[in-house]
Amino acid sequence: MYPMDVVAPWRIPEFFTRFPGRASLLEYAAEKGVPVVQTAAKPWSTDENLYHISYEAGILEDPSITPPRDMWKLTVDPEDAPNTPERISIKFEKGKPVEVKNHNDNTVVTDSLELFTYLNTLGRRNGIGRVDIVENRFIGIKSRGCYETPGGTILRAAHIDIEGLTLDRQVRAFRDESVTPALSNLLYNGMYFSPESTYILSTVEASQVSVNGVVNLKLYKGNVVVEGRYRL
Repeated sequence: MYPMDVVAPWRIPEFFTRFPGRASLLEYAAEKGVPVVQTAAKPWSTDENLYHISYEAGILEDPSITPPRDMWKLTVDPEDAPNTPERISIKFEKGKPVEVKNHNDNTVVTDSLELFTYLNTLGRRNGIGRVDIVENRFIGIKSRGCYETPGGTILRAAHIDIEGLTLDRQVRAFRDESVTPALSNLLYNGMYFSPESTYILSTVEASQVSVNGVVNLKLYKGNVVVEGRYRL
């Protein structure tokens, strides 16, 4: 491990006195020509990566307010999604997705990265993956967050289903009772590279040896519907 200096501006009196909130930070960015996507009218913060995007703060701090329609960036509104269902199948080997086939146009994707980005494309156009929740943060506060996770939502539904057919009952029960909560807390608290996370992840890998099969799915207006599965 290498030592590092942690800069925490919100603990520096001179900083939070000058910038007491998001409005003053936006004003400073505009004054200095710093490019930011937030505006006074849309002040929520976003954090986007390959897996998802999150929205927090601003008007979202009031948990009773419905997120504005134009906030959502990655997915079409489920009401505006196509009226024709899109049917796909996902193949798993040892718990990992190795192939996606679109039965509407016969597209087949096998590369791991392309597979995930393709599922993102399918999820986006079918309005899949939106969630609005209130979380209990590691630092002791409640925080309302809105998320879009199109490809991940499809994969999770398929993986849970194929486990039901292929995973040993006791292994799955032990994993869900003990391993899943512990790993979830570690990941949520930013401790992926901790020794305990490495250990737990090794048990997850061992649990997936028998998870081999194909799941058939229907994507339709925000929903991921399992229509069948078989073991390989």
